[in-house]
Amino acid sequence: MTLMDSTYVLGSPAEPEVEPEPVTPEVETLEEEDDGSGTDEPWTVILFNDEIHTFEEVIQQLMKATSCSRGTAEDHAWTVHNEGQAEVYEGTFEECFEVQEVLKEIQLVTEIRG
Repeated sequence: MTLMDSTYVLGSPAEPEVEPEPVTPEVETLEEEDDGSGTDEPWTVILFNDEIHTFEEVIQQLMKATSCSRGTAEDHAWTVHNEGQAEVYEGTFEECFEVQEVLKEIQLVTEIRG
């Protein structure tokens, strides 16, 4: 035997090295209580009346922003005109934010409420 033989170390058989199994610590998962302010709760986009945009501009932008029909966009436009404001979209906060951004492309006045 030579000193280079890996099965013997100092004249005795070498025991194979066994790596200890990794210890996985126990992790306690805390669930957050829903206080109703989460982003998946129903949110709405409110469109306000202004004296700048025509009915057609508002209708076209509502159709673009919400993918609604022309009839629905016309109904919203008339409600905004007659009542000063209207809920024009309901969804998650992220969806409402996207709708609001499209409506703001032509400087329509909007608000997101949750």
